[in-house]
Amino acid sequence: MAIQINLENKVAVVTGATRGIGKAIAIGLAEAGADIALVQRSADIAVKEEIEGLGRNCEIIECDLSDLKRVRKVIPEVKEKMESVDILINCAGIQRRYPAVEFPEHEWDAVIDVNLKSVWILCQEAGKIMTAQQSGKIINVASLVSFQGGILVPAYTAAKGAVGQLTKELANEWSSLGVNVNALVPGYFATEMNTALINDPERSKQILDRIPAGRWGDPNDMKGAAVFLASPLADYVHGHLLAVDGGWLGR
Repeated sequence: MAIQINLENKVAVVTGATRGIGKAIAIGLAEAGADIALVQRSADIAVKEEIEGLGRNCEIIECDLSDLKRVRKVIPEVKEKMESVDILINCAGIQRRYPAVEFPEHEWDAVIDVNLKSVWILCQEAGKIMTAQQSGKIINVASLVSFQGGILVPAYTAAKGAVGQLTKELANEWSSLGVNVNALVPGYFATEMNTALINDPERSKQILDRIPAGRWGDPNDMKGAAVFLASPLADYVHGHLLAVDGGWLGR
């Protein structure tokens, strides 16, 4: 097979694409030729306009991922509007920080619903289409805490650990049906979710001192890995959690 990455005539569904890593991935897929369905809470058209400026078709699917009944309708809506669902990127997520003994139950439920249950629902709905058409790429966004414990983030750690295992389970079921299910594992990225860590001089220094690359990740650092996993070059990659972490896990 000739080495090429061309996602033309593919439709990619991306959650969490209004900013940060999700936005970078959506732009990267569009640069590689894919049309994009942006799943977002608001009607903000900034990312849509940027994608259309690349000559790609883009639709906004408004959905609050905490509304699980609405989540169930997202993939069928994309299929109806764009006629295809070829790639699913589950990037959206929320974070809550409390000591474990003080962690409120309602915050636990909120994190699990958005970071895990909505991911499961979107995977299941996309899987119905992809297994029937015998092709498709699902890329979940896991976390370093899929491997490590984290501090003050028990709900996030539980959800992201489960996302890693869900990725492997779905790969076991769907690999023989032409569907690749993998996950990206971002390291410490300079995004809004990590603002508290970045603004903590002591913790920020501890993190930076451990990253062999010597810097926090930039969202654009995720583009290449995401496009690779979404492309035919990754056809024999199944159930893999690909770390993009500046070397953190190898330290």
